[in-house]
Amino acid sequence: MNLVVVESPAKAKTINKYLGKDYKVLASYGHIRDLPSKNGSVDPDNNFQMLWEIDAFSKKYLKEITDTAADSKKIILATDPDREGEAIAWHVKEVLDQKKLLKDRKIERVVFNEITKKAVTKGIENPRDIEPQLVDAYMARRALDYLVGFNISPILWTKLPGSKSAGRVQSVALKLITEREKEIELFNPKEYWTLTSDFTNKDNKNILSKLSLYDGQKIERFTFKNKNEIDEAINIINKSKFTIKDVNTKLFKRNPLAPFTTSTLQQTASGKFGFGASRTMQIAQRLYQGIDIEGETTGLITYMRTDGTSISNEAIDEFRNLIKDNFGKEFLPDQPNSYAGKKAKNAQEAHEAIRPTDINRNPTNIKKYVNADQYKLYELIWSRALSSQMKPAEFDRNTILISSKDNNVNFRASGSMVKFEGFLKVYNIQETDEDSKNILPEIKIGEEVNILKLNDEQHFTEPPPRYSEA
Repeated sequence: MNLVVVESPAKAKTINKYLGKDYKVLASYGHIRDLPSKNGSVDPDNNFQMLWEIDAFSKKYLKEITDTAADSKKIILATDPDREGEAIAWHVKEVLDQKKLLKDRKIERVVFNEITKKAVTKGIENPRDIEPQLVDAYMARRALDYLVGFNISPILWTKLPGSKSAGRVQSVALKLITEREKEIELFNPKEYWTLTSDFTNKDNKNILSKLSLYDGQKIERFTFKNKNEIDEAINIINKSKFTIKDVNTKLFKRNPLAPFTTSTLQQTASGKFGFGASRTMQIAQRLYQGIDIEGETTGLITYMRTDGTSISNEAIDEFRNLIKDNFGKEFLPDQPNSYAGKKAKNAQEAHEAIRPTDINRNPTNIKKYVNADQYKLYELIWSRALSSQMKPAEFDRNTILISSKDNNVNFRASGSMVKFEGFLKVYNIQETDEDSKNILPEIKIGEEVNILKLNDEQHFTEPPPRYSEA
């Protein structure tokens, strides 16, 4: 028999089904060891020596792992494919080594980016060693947590009773929040005015436009600082005669967005559904670990803790086939879209973006197996991933330039219409472009137009917003 160690019991159950009776899959229930909360757990004077303590909660699960390891031919560490997963694998190996259970036994580290039979089998067939650099990164992080947090937290407790801890993350977050709050407090709003005009032509068609040139000068934000200045401009404009100086049509494209990373998924789920970051991750965790479909637990998405935007070549081929079959060749770019240039500075390129494990598993097909929140998040991930491999959306942008006889005053009207849906066929982005709401009439250069109404509007500059959780 072979022992496989994973992090969670839900994952253990699913993987055991895939691997069969020759394997026993046990969960570590997260980390099995940690630094005790007492002085000397990290010794900076002795090469940052660390004292590890087995968690009381983990003792019974660890006993089951060590007992099974004693009767196993091979030990496979299959914890998550990130830094914490690597650290858990290292801790398990260290404990087994201390108990002299690794003698004459093979120990392997395997990873898989999704919990599907194909991915798990492939992972088991391609073992590797524990990655020392990931373990070192974990050690550095824990040492910082301990050395910073252990010294700062007691100060915090005296000033803010009820606070749990301070440290590596909380201190930086607090600094960002307080700096933003100071900006808001010191902010001094400034007044400015804008001017729009409703023009009408001989066919009584309306053209809504914005003032773009006044007294020969381009309009800036603070061109009109108060009511007197805008009133003076209105008087001069009302006495002027206007004609159509130019009509311009340009094609512009909007490219699809990259597939989700952890942070972009949290931000989008917050904006679209009002989900907090932890709620988003809990739902994603469940979709990753597996949903019961027709009696079989199936992982629906790839690993959700990632800052990579790449998608495997195999998945891209499946995406492209689905786009061609369901939407037509016109929606399929000649070459797969690449988002490598848009990666985070420190992205771990080993990780794929968040995507469905099977793009052919349409959201409507799984709706009856999941709850409402899981459906919303799966549909969001599915549509964003698929749309990332589609052609850009194309728009016709029309611009009309309306000018006074002396060319000292110009108004500009813009409107756009969707010419080709492209990726918008699958992934709807919240439209913020005012131009798309402005339908322009057919009009000729040199045609005279009259002012129907001038609309002046007072504005004040606003301070930067407070951070949302996402």
